[in-house]
Amino acid sequence: MKVAQLGCGITGLVCAELLAAHPGIDQLVLADSETDGPERLSHRLNDDRVTVRKMDASDAEDLADVVRESDVVVCSLPWDLNDRVLETAATHGVDYVDFCLSQSALKDFAKIDAKCGDAGITAITAVGLEPGISNVLAGYASSRLDSVSEVHVIDGDNGVIEGHDFASTWSPVDWIDEVSLPAAVFRDGRIEYVPPLNEREVYDFPEPIGPLPVYKTLHDETFLIPMHLKGVRNVDFRIAIDDDFASMAKTLKKLGLNRKELVDVKGVKVRPLDLLASLMPRPVDVAGEFKGHGGTVVEVIGEKGGHPTMVKVWVFASHEEAYERFRTNATGLLVGVGGAIPTEMLVEGLVEGKGLVAPDQLPADEFVRRLRDKGLEVNEETTPL
Repeated sequence: MKVAQLGCGITGLVCAELLAAHPGIDQLVLADSETDGPERLSHRLNDDRVTVRKMDASDAEDLADVVRESDVVVCSLPWDLNDRVLETAATHGVDYVDFCLSQSALKDFAKIDAKCGDAGITAITAVGLEPGISNVLAGYASSRLDSVSEVHVIDGDNGVIEGHDFASTWSPVDWIDEVSLPAAVFRDGRIEYVPPLNEREVYDFPEPIGPLPVYKTLHDETFLIPMHLKGVRNVDFRIAIDDDFASMAKTLKKLGLNRKELVDVKGVKVRPLDLLASLMPRPVDVAGEFKGHGGTVVEVIGEKGGHPTMVKVWVFASHEEAYERFRTNATGLLVGVGGAIPTEMLVEGLVEGKGLVAPDQLPADEFVRRLRDKGLEVNEETTPL
């Protein structure tokens, strides 16, 4: 079994390190356009099964060369490259895993599902932290209830980093993109959109995070959970964002600095989004400087024994512990673990069927067991309403 990890940044390297320990994987290729991180991991692992390959995912031939030589490809590249990688995997009949929905799958899940099925591949999508672990926890919590009407996913992080006013724990490009797009909300059984960074409130996260301002943003759970959780009528996603950053993000959007189209700057073509992201520190470079905790809370509301009940489940990680274990931050740890577990299941033959597989379709109890085996505490609380 040969697995290729495409994209070896703050999340991909965690996933890769976990997969390197799996006895069912004979070869693991770490492929990225920048090889410093993969080389450091390869040196630290000192395992002949692990090799590093320089790859430009925007180059169709370069990408195809890596994919066609693999049995499984794990994509942790920026989300706007997922379509390209999934298309290449389907063309060459290679099983696939990614950490968030591709743009095509977000718009037409059934069509991409059929395409992957026709290609004879299993394509597990959206299995990082959020989406991914959050979807699994929604299913896990719903199994404690007789019926479900609402699911609320809330991302929290109280991490601070000295010397930087603004720093992202994951891809700055994806982060800026997320806070710039209209947020989807599943209300009364249908998708609605609200302006980005809308409907601010303060959410009281379980300790050790505590109360933080949260905003609605565009996220895959809003689309996936209603597709797979019977009876649910309301689903939303909120994320903790510093109020100063939220204000700045709105201003940057007004100025067009989140645009992806090339603009001419004194004869040089650049994407404003790339320029903006380049001015922020790379998460991999400052991973050891974050202090605090991050993670996800999932609230599932329904009925138990005829009474309104909420089951709340959450998973947190320490930034400091994440760096000590994997040279990453809490977000990188959780997303990487979220991607490694379904890849392990795929390698072990525990994911049945061909086509596009959402995290909601994975066996929740087995997934939670593996989270705990990897040192993550899954907390659970049931409250009558």
